[in-house]
Amino acid sequence: QVQLVESGGGLVQAGGSLRLSCAASGLTFSSYNVGWFRQAPGKERDFVAAISGGTGTIYYTDSAKGRFTISRDNAKNTVYLQMNSLKPEDTAVYYCAARLRVLTTTPDLYNYWGQGTQVTVAS
Repeated sequence: QVQLVESGGGLVQAGGSLRLSCAASGLTFSSYNVGWFRQAPGKERDFVAAISGGTGTIYYTDSAKGRFTISRDNAKNTVYLQMNSLKPEDTAVYYCAARLRVLTTTPDLYNYWGQGTQVTVAS
């Protein structure tokens, strides 16, 4: 039974920071590529950041570069998303997702998903 559980969301003022966590179980965590995606009300689910299970290759969406950092701790079966300099447009439900093969930024290519954690950035 594969489970991905996000935590760490909340309400912050613009310019603030949050660290999201994605805790995994039921899979060989170090073998999986993990991505962070977000979905605002009425919007499509968008890629934010991803990290590979093997080489540690990292992708970011342009709006995340310089502000967000994705990392993983395989000993803890956890992937993190450190979000700094948050903006109101970052407001969304943030999801982590996993897939076994090569790293991708496309949401529908990930087959395991967490329940999401709400991030709200006030102006």
